Amino acid sequence: MSARLMKKTAAVAALCLLALPAMAHPGHGESAGFLAGFAHPLSGVDHLLAMLGVGIWGGQQRGGWAQPATFLGMMLLGALAGMAGLTVPGLETGIAATVALVGLAIALALALPSWLGMGLVGLFALAHGNAHGQELPATAAACGFMLASAVLLCAGRFIGQVLAERMLRGAGVALTAAGVVLLGLA
Repeated sequence: MSARLMKKTAAVAALCLLALPAMAHPGHGESAGFLAGFAHPLSGVDHLLAMLGVGIWGGQQRGGWAQPATFLGMMLLGALAGMAGLTVPGLETGIAATVALVGLAIALALALPSWLGMGLVGLFALAHGNAHGQELPATAAACGFMLASAVLLCAGRFIGQVLAERMLRGAGVALTAAGVVLLGLA
């Protein structure tokens, strides 16, 4: 990758981080409804980038729907655990790491066996779901964040299918850089 493209990619990553809050935002409380849940993955850069990234990586794979579908299912399990009061140790660090790791997978056009890719994405999703479930413990909010997550995963999958490989790799580098920055903030 050229130095010019790497500079542009880093600039895009930095702008993404400036445009949105750095981490998901607790404090919605139990009165949060569908719209608060729907907005949640869109307003936390860590969740937004991870879900787009999982979709993009899925779009690079042959069985492209397996990873996004696994993410949604495992995210729901993580959310139910969070709603029940179960917490994942090091949650914010783990969420930030998912952004960096999925970015790396995209940048390297990593083609894992399907079961391994789904397992990795499933672990990512448990962390994201747990955070959503803790921050928005209402059923209506859960429906909202599941729908928004599905939209982000589908958008990412579309991007993963239509962008040229060179652009996808650049996006992967940008996601990795953003994840590293988020790790520093966690």
